[in-house]
Amino acid sequence: MTEQGFDVAHLDELDSLPVVGGGLVWRPVRRHFGIEAFGVNAYTAARAGDGVVEEHAEGQNHHEELYFVVTGGAVFTLDGEEIDAPAGTFVFVQPETRRGAVAREDGTTVLALGGRRGEPFKVSGWESSFAAFALQRKGDAQGALAAMQEGLEHYPDAWEAHYNAACLHSLLGNLDPALEHLRRAVELNAPEARRLAAEDADFDAIRNDPRFASTIAG
Repeated sequence: MTEQGFDVAHLDELDSLPVVGGGLVWRPVRRHFGIEAFGVNAYTAARAGDGVVEEHAEGQNHHEELYFVVTGGAVFTLDGEEIDAPAGTFVFVQPETRRGAVAREDGTTVLALGGRRGEPFKVSGWESSFAAFALQRKGDAQGALAAMQEGLEHYPDAWEAHYNAACLHSLLGNLDPALEHLRRAVELNAPEARRLAAEDADFDAIRNDPRFASTIAG
């Protein structure tokens, strides 16, 4: 927030962070403005047929979500039902509903807002990791580490936060921090952390280190 008490930015002025698995770009609206009252992000699909909202439900976060198709057009699938959503369409989804959307035009952008009913907003655990890996793919190692550290400060006892930090450090060649965060992830959730790490290519840099084997040993 600026000293004037407001801030203005065009969509194209926000960070464009690539999402794994296609031409999807994440625009971190909440992070850009420092919004603390609600979650809000924008996603742009480069090509028709690309996913613009990943398939998921909010069973863990219990967020109500509101989507707005800003440009282009999308086809939403809501609990198996397809909904055509041209530009200007709002789509409101309850937490338990499984949702996803595919762009039907190049350059489709969807704005997503969410929060948990009746509770103060808390930044979602995925956001910092999402930003960190996107920055790593763009070659910004320091930015990636700073984003990941932010997530660890918000969720110091979440095994997923430490697991993702271990992945990032491994990808960046920081072997000792990678092993330390993996050890902590295993302490917090041994079965899941061990299962994922055993086949996760992010750990290829440390897989032959004896400490890696001992960490994930059941």
